[in-house]
Amino acid sequence: MAGELNDGSVPPYYREVYEAIRSKIDERVQVEVFQRLLSRTDLPSAVQGQIAEHVDYTDGFLSKLSLYKALALIALAQQGKQPSPKLLENCIQEFPKPQLGEFKDLQTLRMQPTQESPLTVSQTLGKLLARETVQVELIPEKKGLFLKHVEYQITSQHFKISVYRRYSDFDVFHELLLQRFAYRMVPALPPKRMLKGVLTSMSERDFIEGRRRALGRFINLVARHPFFSEDELVKTFLTFNGSDVQVKMRDACKKMGDEFMTNTMATLAKEYLPADIQAQFSSSRELIRNIHNNFHKLRDRAEKMAERSKENATDLLMFGRELSTLGSDGSPIPSLASSQSTWGILRQSLKGLSVEFALLADKGAQQGRREEDDVVEKLNLFLDLLQSYRDLCERHEKGVLHEHQRALQKYGMMKRQMMSATVQPKEQVSVEQLESRIVQQENAIQTMELRNYFSLFCLHQETQLIFTYLPITSHILGAFVNSQVQGHQEMGAVWNDLQQKLGCLFGVDEMQSPPLTPK
Repeated sequence: MAGELNDGSVPPYYREVYEAIRSKIDERVQVEVFQRLLSRTDLPSAVQGQIAEHVDYTDGFLSKLSLYKALALIALAQQGKQPSPKLLENCIQEFPKPQLGEFKDLQTLRMQPTQESPLTVSQTLGKLLARETVQVELIPEKKGLFLKHVEYQITSQHFKISVYRRYSDFDVFHELLLQRFAYRMVPALPPKRMLKGVLTSMSERDFIEGRRRALGRFINLVARHPFFSEDELVKTFLTFNGSDVQVKMRDACKKMGDEFMTNTMATLAKEYLPADIQAQFSSSRELIRNIHNNFHKLRDRAEKMAERSKENATDLLMFGRELSTLGSDGSPIPSLASSQSTWGILRQSLKGLSVEFALLADKGAQQGRREEDDVVEKLNLFLDLLQSYRDLCERHEKGVLHEHQRALQKYGMMKRQMMSATVQPKEQVSVEQLESRIVQQENAIQTMELRNYFSLFCLHQETQLIFTYLPITSHILGAFVNSQVQGHQEMGAVWNDLQQKLGCLFGVDEMQSPPLTPK
């Protein structure tokens, strides 16, 4: 029967195994169930891995024919043969029967709870935000009249410790994060110095405060990332109290290597990727790009509103001061106006109004700070994350894919050189050297292919994280509405007090006077 696998060609035992372990929802077999079946064969793990490599599956499921093929390979491997698809072509008489233990136990393989795919990131926004909170406070050190450098106190809620870091420490940490987690979302750092032209619109103090906020967002996104948070590099940055933290971080990174070297999924990533991974990646990337652009516009509007609240506070304060200046004017009132004018009394009353306007200004300034801290800052946090996703997509395309293509081109060139050397025999040593280099290049290409699949695997997980963060929109809207409600209530209460005070000072008639211009 020349190794053709179908219901008619396989032994009845194969069909019985299939019926015992197949999914009750459809006619396929879950990969997790098949892996449990493999573990019952008593074959060495390396041989089990070889069998798994030769079995086709889609989206975590094996077809009926894929299972039949796997059962035949298991049986042949149990006979001491090296499992490969070519072996099946030589099964002239009948496919051998695999040894899978007691048949009655096979059904229990399907009934065991299925493990979640390692590709799936099981997180909620609440879990991510509760994972860690890191405070970044400014500790300026002045030398002479000018600010020479800035130190930051970093306080980790998770590790319950405070450490001191300079911008250069953040810079090295960021560089090492990119080396260690090249296939993950690593947020960008704010600039170390003010860019040319920034001084015209921003003071040095404002720049330093903006940088502190940005560093806070950076370290919180890193510390909450499910694949960073427990890493030795992150722990060192958040907890090491020695003066040589940069050396300590570099040593830790050197010992571990990059994530591809330490992640158990690195060489298995291809097995778990959906068949349409490239299409999923393209559509997700486009959607996230649009979300990023829209959130950018929201942030710009929120910044303008916060700025207007601060400007309104300044105007209210100055309005009160101008009233006070008006009331403090001691110029004598002319005799021709003094008999009927109440200006003297009004003028005295205006002096005390600056207190209420100062209070209104204070409430307005608080409103601006709330909008900045609760709304703009949350928008900036999410924008930093979205930007890190876009940066990751570029690294994937320009880094892994580009390196893979270059390696393939180099391999093709070596093969052409080898053919040329064979046609026109040269020194035996040069041919051997070429053969050695070709083998090395083949190994390099194989590693790059594995890295490419692992990069896609990580991208898939990082995309899930973006969507896990998306409900932060409701947090932002809630903070925006609450800041407006609180601000208007507080300012409304002061305006009401001011209205009553004006009624007492100037009389109700004056307060309810008809309009000065006709309608």
